[in-house]
Amino acid sequence: MTAYDSSAAGPDGAPTLPPVADRAAFQAELDKLRVREKVHTREGDAIAAARRRLPMVEVAADLELTGPDGPITLLDAFEGRRQLIAYYFMWHDGHDAAGQCEGCTWVTTQVQELSYLHSRDITYAVFCQGSYEESRRYRDFMGWEVPWYSALPSHDELLVGRHVGMFHLVCYLRDGDRVYETYWTTLRGVEAMDYSYALMDLTVYGRQELWEDSPSGWPRVQGTPADHGLRSNGRPIPQWSRIEAGRSDDLTPRP
Repeated sequence: MTAYDSSAAGPDGAPTLPPVADRAAFQAELDKLRVREKVHTREGDAIAAARRRLPMVEVAADLELTGPDGPITLLDAFEGRRQLIAYYFMWHDGHDAAGQCEGCTWVTTQVQELSYLHSRDITYAVFCQGSYEESRRYRDFMGWEVPWYSALPSHDELLVGRHVGMFHLVCYLRDGDRVYETYWTTLRGVEAMDYSYALMDLTVYGRQELWEDSPSGWPRVQGTPADHGLRSNGRPIPQWSRIEAGRSDDLTPRP
């Protein structure tokens, strides 16, 4: 279970509650907030429009990845579609499942249904920054079905100018046999893959993280800033259901 800070809670240990209002007063406050929400939505649309007008940079289409059948190229990873979104998964060599990145686990867990992307001629794939055999065992442990490759053979070239080993979300465009990078982001930019935080943001207590601007007495997830509240009892949160199902978190490749 996740631990919460109850030091600022009420005398019964329960988190502080918002003030109570009648329906008219509640709706009036919500209407004021809705104006700001619409401005935020329109600004997001404008940023996306600017993103569509960025220049692009060519990337060698023959850069090597490793997949289930051995070496493939970056061009192969498009699976014949025009666009590719690649999530560069952080990797900790030699660690078991509990020692892998909780942030990468968080976002990858939420990308499951790919048919809507495919309908827009977009392929999605994970480019793990560890060896294929070891990282594939993590994919299998988690039960993920998204395309999975090791970027290890070429990650210095694929992530040129960036922090290799850090997580990144990168968009590519294919023009025949030539490949171009059109956008990339990292850190909170990868929240584009998430729905859990987006839903939490709609609730009265929000994400319950230490950095949030919340009233005094609101619950806070306990944990180090590094784990962002995405770990529970020493491992990334979604792993517990896999452990309970009897899966081994030993990622040592089998001979």
